[in-house]
Amino acid sequence: MLAPVSAQQDVPSVPASSLGRVAVLGATGLLGGALRQTLRAKGAEVIGFSRSERSGAGEWARWNPDAGEIDRDALGGVQVVVNLAGEDLSRGRWTRDRKQRLWDSRIKSTELLASTLAALDTPPRVLVNASAIGFYGDRGDEAVDEASAPGDGFLSELCRAWETATEPAREAGVRVVLMRYGVILTPSGGALARMLGPFRLGVGGRLGAGTQRFPWIALPDAVGATRFVMTREEIEGPVNVVAPESVTNRQLTDTLGAVLRRPTVLPVPSFALSLAMGEMAREAVLAGANVRPRQLEVSGYRFEFPRLEDALGAMV
Repeated sequence: MLAPVSAQQDVPSVPASSLGRVAVLGATGLLGGALRQTLRAKGAEVIGFSRSERSGAGEWARWNPDAGEIDRDALGGVQVVVNLAGEDLSRGRWTRDRKQRLWDSRIKSTELLASTLAALDTPPRVLVNASAIGFYGDRGDEAVDEASAPGDGFLSELCRAWETATEPAREAGVRVVLMRYGVILTPSGGALARMLGPFRLGVGGRLGAGTQRFPWIALPDAVGATRFVMTREEIEGPVNVVAPESVTNRQLTDTLGAVLRRPTVLPVPSFALSLAMGEMAREAVLAGANVRPRQLEVSGYRFEFPRLEDALGAMV
């Protein structure tokens, strides 16, 4: 199985240990946990922020965005802040209450963090803040990059507000990088982990027509790109964190079936997905965009898994 930590994307002139103190918010999530592990393995001092008490003196700090509380002292001396906080978009129907929780878990937390960083006597050098390719909405086969306009719908509105919430930090002189992550693939969790069960049983298939684009990124590259932008002073603003190979849902289905040597002949009709998931199906499952990683490519990032077949083969 592919390890969630990769040494591929080292920047020899800027070792992780020279990053100084790094704060990671959303540190218990899929990406946050892998990032913490990688940074520590490379010699960086990492402090994770969590809503609950955790053991490990000096390794964890508390925050509660809902109550507007954050351990400001723990941010003292931090050089790099990575904010990955946000409730899982794919868990449950998007009811009015659920959409409000998704909004607050991103916007309120980022507003609290950005305003706190701006008020520090010595703010960090860089804030690496999560966003998502949902920014672009449903764009079909149209190629979009970081200069493209936002799309329509709840996801696009959410991502725009999420990115805007970082403004206090930017105005205070912090270099802000907005990481528009694609679907992160790993057998340890998320979309791929949910697909593996039915696909291994031979009951997997495309979703709807299968023509919708599926912007993806392997977990080692999601970690690698996040590390990469920490050290590249010329990178700021939006960065699309997706693999260079753009695929459709049908291509994803066929590739995973081929890697597992299982048939993929049981598609899930669009109407069934809409009935089961409502708005979430229409915006996050049956929609997509041909997102291009232009900023990473022109900056010289070397993808460990640029091709889907290689990534899935290594993982499963």
